[in-house]
Amino acid sequence: MPVAGGSLAMILHLPGGGPAPLIVACHGLGASKDSDKYLLLGAELSGAGFAVGRFDFRGAGESTGLPAEATVSTRIEDALAVLDYLGRDPRLNSARCGLVGSSMGGFIALHVAARRSRRTAVVTWNAPASLLGLLDRGSEAGGDLGAALVAELRQRTYATAPGGVACIRIIHGERDEVVPPDHARQLFEGAGEPRDLRVIPEGDHRLSEIRARREAVELTRDWFAAHL
Repeated sequence: MPVAGGSLAMILHLPGGGPAPLIVACHGLGASKDSDKYLLLGAELSGAGFAVGRFDFRGAGESTGLPAEATVSTRIEDALAVLDYLGRDPRLNSARCGLVGSSMGGFIALHVAARRSRRTAVVTWNAPASLLGLLDRGSEAGGDLGAALVAELRQRTYATAPGGVACIRIIHGERDEVVPPDHARQLFEGAGEPRDLRVIPEGDHRLSEIRARREAVELTRDWFAAHL
């Protein structure tokens, strides 16, 4: 799909039946729409009756753009463009829309939900409440930050998650080695109702153990089933 100065690669999973509620999946740093967790989400959520749009942000995967030029701002623009594009698809019920994102993708999902005029259900996996710690570490789970993102963070632009986002389920691994669980508690305390916090025992940042990942998928599915 086209965006300013390039294009975004996207895969849309469609369930059977009439116009389906839409869930847009936002990947994190060093990941893509084709990372294992997004393939699993696409399969499981579409099997539960949701349409799932998984896409690559500019500078990642099969989308155009350079990684060094991607910022929080460009990622927000990309996600909003995907929502606008899919919102015109007659196979989808754009009035029933959700966002799911892991790590940086969850952070982006919160900013996108805060921008939208209608309430948008959100599920985050291991999302940070603040990105300022990235300046000290230089990377997140192996993903390079890029010069533009570093400059943006140094200006404190989009450095923290927005408060007051409602209809959110926060999922976090108990043993997240990249984004400590304190971030999840901060997100929960700043969220609007309805809100929910679930900590997955022994879960790491990538939820790499299949039991932990499937638990996150089930919690994600159940939240959207209740709120879309």
